[in-house]
Amino acid sequence: MPIAVGSQAPDFTLKSKSAAGLADVKLSANYGSKNTVLLFFPLAFTGVCTQEMCDMTAGLGAYSALNADVIAISVDSPFAQEAWANANKIGIQIVSDLNKTTTDAYGVRFPMLAGVGDTSARAAFVIDKTGVVRYAEQTATPKDLPNFTAIQAVLAGLN
Repeated sequence: MPIAVGSQAPDFTLKSKSAAGLADVKLSANYGSKNTVLLFFPLAFTGVCTQEMCDMTAGLGAYSALNADVIAISVDSPFAQEAWANANKIGIQIVSDLNKTTTDAYGVRFPMLAGVGDTSARAAFVIDKTGVVRYAEQTATPKDLPNFTAIQAVLAGLN
């Protein structure tokens, strides 16, 4: 069960990989300046996850206009994430939760996905500029997408 709306968002520092190398991404770096949309997804190189991240890339301007950064989180390695993002022209920030500590902190671990092991569930959170969770959703199945209309409505109310 995901953490509750109104609670303090667990901070994290996770790795992201780009052509420039490995970099730390810290949630609290946005505190005081931007809202954050966290999108947990099960695995890179899968159909639904690829479609979700490609759609998010295409609609990234709408989130920027709402003063929000989008950070996607999966249990894949940062190297696999980079290869997947490059192959699919995914332009949002993707970070690796290889040890599942952030997945567990947000309460969105999905056990034994397709018999291959534990992953992040598909989930979405809106974190405001003060670090408070303003929206929390874990989808019923990994094939279901979050309610992006609701996410944008919450963001619009924060600005």
